[in-house]
Amino acid sequence: MNETNYYAHPSAIIDEGCDIGEGTKIWHFSHIMPKCKLGNNCNIGQNVVISPDVVLGNNVKVQNNVSIYTGVTCADDVFLGPSMVFTNVTNPRSAINRKNQYAKTHVGKGASIGANATIVCGHNIGDFAFIGAGAVVTKNVPAFALLVGNPAKQIGWMSEFGHRLSFDSNGIAVCEESKQKYKLENNLVKRID
Repeated sequence: MNETNYYAHPSAIIDEGCDIGEGTKIWHFSHIMPKCKLGNNCNIGQNVVISPDVVLGNNVKVQNNVSIYTGVTCADDVFLGPSMVFTNVTNPRSAINRKNQYAKTHVGKGASIGANATIVCGHNIGDFAFIGAGAVVTKNVPAFALLVGNPAKQIGWMSEFGHRLSFDSNGIAVCEESKQKYKLENNLVKRID
């Protein structure tokens, strides 16, 4: 670790063996556990716990009170809202050690997960997906999907800019802000411009 490349508040705890990228900021009372890899220009909010071996890409924003457990990886530009949580064991019991059964979860590039959402382990979040506040994700989420509720259900599609997409009869949508074009085909969305 080269502390001149990133900022850590004096109350933050950073364990040995972490790889922290240039320009990353780690705020009050956060704990970065051994062998974590945090990309460049990440922002780790107050009271965040990042467990061993977690990998965060560049420009990941982690809001206050988030727990990111072993088995989680996040691509670049991911947003993790306040007090959201990942799990890493599907059937936890206090008296039974299941550390060898941690399930993996990957959050794709540009995805946003809202405040107080829960991501049940073993389910991946696609690129630019949008998980609403308080949602409980219990299955894989396609790229650009918008999910809300408990259990989370898909109610639409989102652009890379975070706007709802409305598809015409040809399966084409244009983002209001960016003017990017998207194609819906076989219940999957891709950007076409």
